[in-house]
Amino acid sequence: MKDFLYRFFIQHWARKLISILLAVIIWFLVNHSLTSTRNISNIPVRVVHLPEGKTIEGMQPNGKLAKKLTLTVVGNKTVIDELTSSDLEVVIDAEGRPDEWIVNINKKNLVSFNPEINIDSGITRVYHPSFSIRMTKLLTDKIPIIVTQPIGEPPRGYQFLDVWPYNLTLTVSGPEEVIKRLKIKEQRITFNLNDISKAQLDDLSLKSANGSDLVSFYVPEEWKQIHIPTLSEAPIEINDPQAEALRIDFIRCTLLPINAPIPLSLFFPPPHIKELNPDNTQIATNELVSFSQGVPLISIPLYASGVDNLFLDMVRNLFEIVISVAPPSERKLLDWSVQFINPRLLEDQYVTTLMSDVSDRDTRLMRPALREEYLRNRFRSYMNHFQLFHSDDSKFDLNIFLQDNQIRIQEVGENKNPNKTSG
Repeated sequence: MKDFLYRFFIQHWARKLISILLAVIIWFLVNHSLTSTRNISNIPVRVVHLPEGKTIEGMQPNGKLAKKLTLTVVGNKTVIDELTSSDLEVVIDAEGRPDEWIVNINKKNLVSFNPEINIDSGITRVYHPSFSIRMTKLLTDKIPIIVTQPIGEPPRGYQFLDVWPYNLTLTVSGPEEVIKRLKIKEQRITFNLNDISKAQLDDLSLKSANGSDLVSFYVPEEWKQIHIPTLSEAPIEINDPQAEALRIDFIRCTLLPINAPIPLSLFFPPPHIKELNPDNTQIATNELVSFSQGVPLISIPLYASGVDNLFLDMVRNLFEIVISVAPPSERKLLDWSVQFINPRLLEDQYVTTLMSDVSDRDTRLMRPALREEYLRNRFRSYMNHFQLFHSDDSKFDLNIFLQDNQIRIQEVGENKNPNKTSG
C-alpha cells in the first residue's frame, strides 16, 4: 500500500504537477472561449438626458418606458447562461435627438446591475430590431377622480350611509396626449367595506362626539392610491388636499323612538283627478289609522333607523306618509312614501347647528364651505335612508288599496285579502 501511494503521489511528481497545471489552463481557455446565444425577454428600457419639458408616452416617473425588450445576446457561454432580465437594463441617451428618431440597440446600450457580470468581456454582440421613439410635450395638470359607492358589506350592527367627498383630483405629469385623454374620462376609485372591521367601528363609535350614532371611518393613507398604467406601473398617491377628509360614513343600527303621530295625506295624479279626488275619496279608519281634528294619523309607537338623533329631533313633527292614489285597474296596491316638509329649511337648520360645533375633527380638515357641503350631503343621505320600524326591529310596511272610494291601510301581513273591508 505504501509503495502504491509513493508511486502515485511522489514518483515523477514534477511531471504530474505540470500535467495538472496544463489541464487547468486548457480547461480555463476552452471554457472561456465557448460562445452562446440566448434570447432574454422583459429587459427594462431607461431614457436619459431628455430635454426639459419633454417626455415619452409610456415613460414612468423613474425614467423607464412601459415597454420592455427581448434581446438576442451573444457572448461567453458561462456569462450568457447565467444572465437574467433583472441583471440588465437598456439605456437610451436622448441628448441632441430630434422629437422622433430611430433607435438601434447595441452592446453600448447595455448596463449590468450584477457586479459579477462584465459586459465588455462577457457579451460580444446584441441584436434587436430597430424601433422609433417620439418625444412629446410634458404636461402637468389635474385629472378628475370619482369616488364610487363602496362594494362589500358593512360590519354587523352598522349601516353604510355614504362616502365623501365624491370627487377628487390628481395632479400628475405626463405626455400631453395621455393627460388630455385622462382629463376627458375620469378615473374611479372604489373601496371595499369588507376591509373595515366591526372592532374598528366600535372603537370609533366610543370616541365619537356627543355619543352620536354616526361613525366616520377616515380612509387610511395606503388606500388613497389609484392605478393608472399609462402613467406609472406603481399606484399613484392621490395628492388632492381634500383627500385628507376622505371618509366612509356609517350609522349604528339603532332604533330611535319617534314619539309623535305621523300624518297621512293623499296625492291625486292629474290623469285620474276626475274620477279620484278629495271630494269622493277618503282614508278609512281602523286600528292603525285614526283622525284628530279631521287629520288622519298613524299613532302607534314607531321608531326611526338610519339617522342620528339631531336629524330626528328636527324632522319629528315635519314629515308625513304620502299615498299616491290610482284606480284599481292601474294599481292593485297603492304606492306610499315618507315625505319631509320643507326639506331645504330643515337642511339649513341641521347644517347651521353642526357648523357651530368647533370640536368636530372636520373643522380642522376642511374649510367652512367644504364642511358645509359635506353636512348637506349627510342630511340628504339621512332623508334617503330614513325608515320606520317597530320596537322588535321589524320593518314598518304597508299594504294600501282603494275599495269603494275609500283608502284602506293595513300593515303588511295583517290582512292578505285586499277585498276584505277593514275599519
